[in-house]
Amino acid sequence: MLARWLPASINTRPAEWSRAGIGMALGTLLSVWACAQVFGMEVALHLLGPLGASAVLLFAVSSGALAQPWSIMGSYLCAGIVALLVARVLGRTLGSACLAAGMTVILICWLRCLHPPAGGLAMTLVLADPASIALGWYELAPVMLGAGALLGCALVYNNATRTRYPKGLAEPAPVVLGVQPVSDPSITAADLKLALAEMEQFYDVEPTELEQLIHAAEGHARRRSIGEVLANRVV
Repeated sequence: MLARWLPASINTRPAEWSRAGIGMALGTLLSVWACAQVFGMEVALHLLGPLGASAVLLFAVSSGALAQPWSIMGSYLCAGIVALLVARVLGRTLGSACLAAGMTVILICWLRCLHPPAGGLAMTLVLADPASIALGWYELAPVMLGAGALLGCALVYNNATRTRYPKGLAEPAPVVLGVQPVSDPSITAADLKLALAEMEQFYDVEPTELEQLIHAAEGHARRRSIGEVLANRVV
């Protein structure tokens, strides 16, 4: 049980760490600067925490589902609306801030735009500074401006540093006719770890979890094949 507390090995090189760190710093700086130019530095700095957390995902784990464009834009919009509604109805207290964060999580899960920093953003907006509170519903504008600026930085920087972003759909493997299928050996966690190391990107998943997923998928595929064979015999 104690071994589960030990940190997992990172399957990327220091060059990728530096690339992600530089991108995170530049992206956060530019997004906060853009907000400051329009709404003032006090409002912009109030959004620094959520934007910095989002930058870690967009630059360091850009291949993950939590870092895709819809995830950040949709979650920020949901967090802003929920937070402003809760603040208006229940006031700006610690309890209402936590309630806004919980409601935001439910909403972004339903809308398939799960993005962890949105929970912190909701609490930040409920317990806002006087300058942000004075904006009223217009407080959504600096929120979306910051998210849009950060997303734009991620699109430019990640692709300029040869990291494909946003994540595209996986292309199906080509089917070669007239060739007998080859029986592949079973994939193990060690094989998956080597494959992840070759990609040289952060992936928020453990090789053992991938191994379990593959084995479960193989089991479903076998049951489906058996069901199709039995159905053909009945017909």
